[in-house]
Amino acid sequence: MLDTANYTPRMKTAYADTIKAAMKEEFSYKNDMQIPRLEKIVLNIGCGAEAVRDSKKAKSAQEDLSTIAGQLAVVTKAKNSIAGFRVREDMPLGAKVTLRGDRMFEFIDRLTTVAMPRIRDFRGISGKSFDGRGNYAMGIKEHIIFPEINFDKVDENWGMDIVICTTAKTDAEAKALLKHFNMPFTS
Repeated sequence: MLDTANYTPRMKTAYADTIKAAMKEEFSYKNDMQIPRLEKIVLNIGCGAEAVRDSKKAKSAQEDLSTIAGQLAVVTKAKNSIAGFRVREDMPLGAKVTLRGDRMFEFIDRLTTVAMPRIRDFRGISGKSFDGRGNYAMGIKEHIIFPEINFDKVDENWGMDIVICTTAKTDAEAKALLKHFNMPFTS
């Protein structure tokens, strides 16, 4: 049993002990408050056409995402009706969850050390998926790379969007920060 009262995530400790100092030296910040930090991580599964055909698919995606994140995911619903796609307003189409604090640090640790090495033919992630304001977005083709998901109980493989939001002002600062968190960039 894990004593959560005295537990600090490994990446949070690494950030406080080594990453902050390395970033301060690398970008020569004058003040510690200028050093970029992780703000939140948003996970999203969009079911798309499967959810239109079977309303239970969005619930299944919500359960899988809640298992991966360690907190309850929210079902996302259609904002508008689109007749061509047979989508009605308020129809459940996917799930999302926002991680902050200790859960965010735990997730980025599991993502880089456990999940990414399990991706087939993995050679790294693109270093060009920054938005110009220090946020990084990536997609995963199969959610079953996370060890929390039981292969036998999965009825469908879901793709997954992961958005890592930082307080960095530029993409270079954000990329350096994520490299310190062991993100395997190719370029």
